This record gives sequence, C-alpha cells and structure tokens, in this order.
Amino acid sequence: MEVYLVGGAVRDRLLGRPAADRDFVVVGATPEAMIARGFRQVGKDFPVFLHPQTKEEYALARTERKTGPGYRGFLFHAAPDVTLEEDLRRRDLTINALAEDEQGNLIDYYGGRSDLENRVLRHVSPAFAEDPVRLLRLARYAAHFAELGFTVAEETMALLRSMVDGGEVDALVPERVWQELVKALAAPKPSRFFDVLREAGALARLMPEVDRLFGVPQRAQWHPEIDTGVHTMMVVDMAARLTSDPETAGPGTPGPETANSETVFAALTHDLGKGTTPPDILPGHRGHEQRSLALVEALCDRLKAPRRFRELARGVARYHGMSHKADELRPGTVLDLLEGLDAFRRPGRFEQTLIAFEADYRGRGGYQERAYPQALRLRLFLAAARSVDVRAIAAAAPAPAKIPARIRAARIRALREAMRNC
Repeated sequence: MEVYLVGGAVRDRLLGRPAADRDFVVVGATPEAMIARGFRQVGKDFPVFLHPQTKEEYALARTERKTGPGYRGFLFHAAPDVTLEEDLRRRDLTINALAEDEQGNLIDYYGGRSDLENRVLRHVSPAFAEDPVRLLRLARYAAHFAELGFTVAEETMALLRSMVDGGEVDALVPERVWQELVKALAAPKPSRFFDVLREAGALARLMPEVDRLFGVPQRAQWHPEIDTGVHTMMVVDMAARLTSDPETAGPGTPGPETANSETVFAALTHDLGKGTTPPDILPGHRGHEQRSLALVEALCDRLKAPRRFRELARGVARYHGMSHKADELRPGTVLDLLEGLDAFRRPGRFEQTLIAFEADYRGRGGYQERAYPQALRLRLFLAAARSVDVRAIAAAAPAPAKIPARIRAARIRALREAMRNC
C-alpha cells in the first residue's frame, strides 16, 4: 500500500501558501485493508476513509467514466490495480494533479509544476469537459489566484466555450452554482470569476442579470468607466478589499469570510436594474433602484440564495443612491433610510450595507482611493437616533397608538440636532 499527498496541499506548498486541508490517495489497497488499519469509511460513491488519529481524508486511487449528462453521470472504479498516474489524470487542472510520496518527493505527470511557475490554469485532459462544475471551479481559482498573476490557458478557454455550446452548463443545479459563487465572492479579486464565465459564454446562461450589464452606458460625469458591467466588477473588487480590511469593515460585522461573501454579493447585484433601463433614457438610469429589487429577487430565487444574502442585497440595491447623498438628506428621509435598512435591530448588517455603499462609490474610475465620509455620517445619525429613550416615550404615551408617532418625532429631533453638529 502506497500513500501520496495530493492536490491543493502540494500546490500551495509550491506556491509558498498555507494549505487549509491535506488529502491523500492510497494506491494498492482495498476497503477491507483500510478498515483493518483502523480507517473509517465515509464515501458512498467511491471509497473515502478518515484516518483514525488525524481524521484527514484518504481516498483509494480511482478512475471514472462519464455515463450521463451533467455532473452526476459518472461511474467510478476503485481497485488495487489503479495507478497514481491514472488517478491524477481524472483531476481538473494540472496544478491540482500534483502528488508527493512519503519521502516528500514531487510527482508530476502532467506539467503542473511548470504551469505553477508560469501562472497558468490548464486542464489535465479532455475529460475536464465531462463535469460542468469544473468550469465554475476554474473560474473560482482564477479569482483566488488573480493576485499571483494566473491566467487561463487558451486551449482551456476554448474547451470551456465548447462546454457551454454543448449544453453541459445547463445541467448545473442551483445549489452547485451557488456553492461555487459564494466561494468566489470570498476571493481577493471576485471579478475574475465573472470575467472567466463571461469569456466562456457561461455568465449569460447562469446569471443573465449580471451579464446584460456589460455594454450598458452610464453618464461619464459620475462614471468615468462608463460601462455598467465594468463598474460592477470594480465594485465587487472594492467590496472584497474593504471587507477584508478589519479597520474598514467597521464594528459589528460578521466574520471575514461570511461578511465578504454576503457584502460582495450585494455589491454584485446593486445595479442590476441598469441592465433593463429603457434605451430612450440612456445614459441615465432613472428608477433603476426599483428595477434592481425585482431582479435581485429573481436571481436569488433561481440560485436559492439564503435569506441573509437576499435581505442585504435588497437593502443595498434600494438605498445606495440615497446613501451617497447622506449630507443632503432631511432628517425624516434619513430615518426612513435607517428604518428601511433595519439598522436599529440589525446594526451588524447595517455595517455590511455601509461597506457595499462605499464600494459602489469607490468602484469607479479615479475614485478608488477617495474617502467616503457618508459612511461615518450615517453611523453618527444611527447613534443619534438610537439615543432616544424609546421606553420612556412608550411609558408616557397617552395611548398605544400614539407611541410610534412619538418615537419617530423624537428620533427626527435627535437627527436634526446631529446634523447641525456634523
């Protein structure tokens, strides 16, 4: 029985990056032999085992054969006579088809080390096209490794296009699309995920609401980059940058990975309505916030997005334009904004919303390093409105029906005072 460290752990070591998980392939063993050594079997489709001490995954070397459309139609074969080279051939990218033996020697049958050095994402074999999830994974790798300069090999991009043309992408179920999307949103440069999908023709199939933004003009005085799709990609990258910075993320936000994916999704969808702006009013986009709300709902329904993603995206789509004018708003309008964002009950989500607002403002040509004082202003306004003693007002009200109006009036007075002091 021979054991090899494979995949991402080997790749990340060669890149000088920390590896989150270690996976192993076992050659020359049977399920019975693994169980006899104390391993616990967990895989149903093919034999995967947990190490009795480390709980790391050990999979028997296997081959696979496509038997139907989509990503479920595969027949796996695991047996002692399957070689390491055969096992690695079924992997997606050459940089993931690397292995190390128990002495630490690198095993590279498919040129993965060269592709790492040249920063190339390249498929191992034509079998890549048999699994449409691999297209999403490749796009996700492009987003995660963008800062290292990785690009997609020309022949691999051609293969991606053929997968789209052949209808393989249409077989993807919403859960798998969403799973890969959320991981891509947590990348340092999420725009690369969408760039790769768009170049392959897959973005129009999977997220037409986003795809149709490209080529839609905006007023150059507010958007020097003009193209709405380009602006959206700048915004998602800015959201990723702001969310990953603990000094910028603000107090009360969730953990980095959760905050990143939720906030970047809201950044992605904030301007969807501009893709349906009537041609006769371009390059203006009057009413795009309301149109965006309907498209956010449609996209979230189709991808089965969790509620927290949907709610944050709705708030950002509806109020981002109002936020940019925070220093011009009346006290009552500010209160409407805070209530509409549920800021009194959910201050953590309010902070995520402010990050998305700032990303929208700074995700424009020449605006990337500008300050966004509106966020600080809105935080101060929320603090002023929350300083109102709601319980005291409720206790002093002559009737329950009077309470909401009295609370609102008190909060408006507090906001008016805060605005004078800003």
